[in-house]
Amino acid sequence: MSDRELHEAARTGDAALVEELVAKGAAIDVRDESGATALLVATHENQVEAARVLIAAGADVNARDNINDSPYLYAGARGHVEILRLTLANGADLASTNRYGGTALIPASERGHVEAVKTLIEAGVEVDHVNRLGWTALLEAIILSDGGPRHVEIVRLLVDAGADANLADGEGVSPLAHARSRGYRAMEKILVEAGAH
Repeated sequence: MSDRELHEAARTGDAALVEELVAKGAAIDVRDESGATALLVATHENQVEAARVLIAAGADVNARDNINDSPYLYAGARGHVEILRLTLANGADLASTNRYGGTALIPASERGHVEAVKTLIEAGVEVDHVNRLGWTALLEAIILSDGGPRHVEIVRLLVDAGADANLADGEGVSPLAHARSRGYRAMEKILVEAGAH
């Protein structure tokens, strides 16, 4: 039996085969050439049942690959909410950061994954964490978005969760200034109501 078999079963979402391979003694956290475990491979493909089997068998939800992604961080960043919830229920390290020095909340906010953002806020992820770019989840939800309804909702969720509406980027530009310069009126209104200046 090869470790490759477990990764392939995880990738294709063959939960029964994953279970069988684990029962036969497959090394659960063995890594492929990219440093990914079978659980991370399942997470990449949003294979919920395969991920569930691996996590139940003790797969490490915080095991990082060569570019610092873990199943927890990747599920959050990609909005794979069911797997995200499984990782949170099984020891996800909320303070862990990706290769940009950001928590799972930051890319989830940037990409408009409303449900993932809600889930991460409820789990207790630090809302004002600043990544290596000098940006918070709130800043990324403004700067890297199209200003559409999902990102407006995320700005509201972050502000309601206590995000600092005046925490500026590395160059001293505030969330409000970013929203105004982009013409994002709905975001501007939420920020002003939260005391942004």
